Amino acid sequence: MEVFGKIIVLNDTETVGTNGFEKRLIVIETEEQYPQKIPVDFVQGKVNLLDNFLIGEEVKIYANVRGNEYNGKYYIQLQGWKIEKK
Repeated sequence: MEVFGKIIVLNDTETVGTNGFEKRLIVIETEEQYPQKIPVDFVQGKVNLLDNFLIGEEVKIYANVRGNEYNGKYYIQLQGWKIEKK
């Protein structure tokens, strides 16, 4: 899946858990009649792909849709694997 928008949040890399799992969150705002704020996680070896991007830049993100269940509730996550300037 591809999403287009302007970067509005670009977090630092964080390490989660005892196994050293790394993730980095980016949020883009789409350019539609009703703009959406879309969070995308980059994980493990993909976190460094965000190093050359800044808040305010227009980007195109390639992501996979992930889903899981926890205590009877279902969650969706976008996991980025490529990003490029628009």
